[in-house]
Amino acid sequence: MLEKLTKWKSTMSSQEKSKDIDDINVPKHIAIIMDGNGRWAKQKGLPRIAGHREGMKVINKIVRKADDLGIEILTLYAFSTENWKRPKTEVDYLLKLPERFLNKELPTLIEKNVKVRLMGSIDKLPEHTKKAVAKAVKDTENNTGLVLNFALNYGSRYELMNAVKEIAQQVERGSLQASEIDESVLTEHLMTAELRDPDLLIRTSGELRLSNFMLWQVAYSEFWFTDVLWPDFNEQHLVEAISVYQKRARRYGGV
Repeated sequence: MLEKLTKWKSTMSSQEKSKDIDDINVPKHIAIIMDGNGRWAKQKGLPRIAGHREGMKVINKIVRKADDLGIEILTLYAFSTENWKRPKTEVDYLLKLPERFLNKELPTLIEKNVKVRLMGSIDKLPEHTKKAVAKAVKDTENNTGLVLNFALNYGSRYELMNAVKEIAQQVERGSLQASEIDESVLTEHLMTAELRDPDLLIRTSGELRLSNFMLWQVAYSEFWFTDVLWPDFNEQHLVEAISVYQKRARRYGGV
C-alpha cells in the first residue's frame, strides 16, 4: 500500500507544477470528453484497443493531479450510448477497462478519500462491469474527497428523456402540478442531481462538439478544446486548461 501511495504523489518537475494557477479560482467540477484513443493507435500502426489501453493509464495521472489541485468533482466520459455501434471486439474491450482500472486502483482511491460515482444506464452493462463498478461505489461511498464520476453507457438525450418521463408520471399521479415544473425540478431528475454543474468542459483530439454529453449541465460551462489526443494528455495540459479558464469572465448571461 505504501508503494501505491508513493506513486500517487506528483512527480512533475518544478516547471510543470501549477505555478500559473490561482488556488482560489480552481474549477470545482471538471468534465472531460476523453477522445482520440483510436487515432492515437492508428498513427502508431497499432490496433485501436492499444489506444484505449494507453488512455486508461492517463486516467491515473489526471485523477491524481485533479486531487492535488483541489478539484471537487471530475467527470470522465468513458462510454457513450452511441459507442455500442463500434465493432464488438472494441466494445467488449472498452467495457472491460472499468473493471481493470478499478481492480488495480481501488485501494489507492480509498486511501486518498476519493469517492467513485457512476452515471449512465447500468442495466445494459455486462455483469463483470456492473460488479466492479458497484464494488467501487460501495467501498468509497463514505469518502469525502474528490468525486470521480464515470459516465458509462451515458447519453444526455436519453437522460433528459427519462427525466421528462419521470416528471410526467408525477403529474399523472397528482404529486406534481404542471405549473410547478421549473429548471430545479428537471435538474432533480437528472443523473447528476446531487452534483453541481461542470465549471469547465475539456475535450481532447481536436473535435469541436459535445457528442451527447451533459447537454443540460454544461449550459454555462467554459469549454476548452485541444488537438492533443487523449493518450498524450498529461498533467500540464490539465493545468493549461485551468489557467485559460481562470482568465475568462463567467457572467451567466449578465453584464
